[in-house]
Amino acid sequence: MAVTEHVIVGELIERVYRRFEHAPLAYGHGTDNAWDEAVYLVLGVTGCADDESSLQLPVASADYQRVHQLAARRIEERAPLAHLLGECRFMGERFLVEPGVMIPRSPIGYLLGEPLHAWLGPNTKKIVDLCAGVGCLGILAAQRYPQSHVTLVELDARAASLAQQNVALHNLGDRVHVVQGDACQWLAEQTDQWDLILTNPPYVDAPDMKSLPEEYRHEPVLGLAAGEDGLSLVDRFLPELAERLAADGVFLCEVGASAPAMQRKYPDLPIQWLELPKGGEGVFLFESRKR
Repeated sequence: MAVTEHVIVGELIERVYRRFEHAPLAYGHGTDNAWDEAVYLVLGVTGCADDESSLQLPVASADYQRVHQLAARRIEERAPLAHLLGECRFMGERFLVEPGVMIPRSPIGYLLGEPLHAWLGPNTKKIVDLCAGVGCLGILAAQRYPQSHVTLVELDARAASLAQQNVALHNLGDRVHVVQGDACQWLAEQTDQWDLILTNPPYVDAPDMKSLPEEYRHEPVLGLAAGEDGLSLVDRFLPELAERLAADGVFLCEVGASAPAMQRKYPDLPIQWLELPKGGEGVFLFESRKR
């Protein structure tokens, strides 16, 4: 297979890194620095493993050209790499995305399974993921709780379609069901109860929406904006929990930088702010009182 200048993976990462380092880019869609972004791009295009042994592999000419084309678009358009690549890796899993949808990155993913064993056992059976986006958290939950059935609820039609594709990609069609609709309205209309209700809803407050980096403006406003204090959807979910959580059920929610607003607004709500093993902020847990 033809190669360009006999470039190897490690050299190409270095070249892309230098371009990104000197560009006015913002990060946060899977990486937080120019080096990791360069690695993400080169490995995403070449398909090489994220391993030191890959650094000496030759880069095919077509891959070399595509890497530089996408690097140029990343800089000129300030577009997130996941949108340019059409997919992302989150917690080692592949998820399909496309321009105009939210990109998986929630720290909730790292809490599912063993970190939540104090509240949820491996036999958890009923899970719903509200504001599911392309389905990453619900799919990860289905993997971590193999006896569970999971419902993904997502308003945006494109994201719901991608969620369905991601369910199929992970061979979970027998246990994971996608609903396209308003998550708040859907929850209010239900009569079932769940062992785990999880959500990474829009939570960016009005002041922060005005100062978002350009990269975040490639994602839908409805997936980010949540009113003046960032809690407009959480405000609608909370009143439903008493009836919708099972006797030993858990509500797991991310509010990010709106955590201080949450603490001020609900000082008496018995919630627990969780330590996040891979960084991030503002994830809380609410336990059912029907134990």
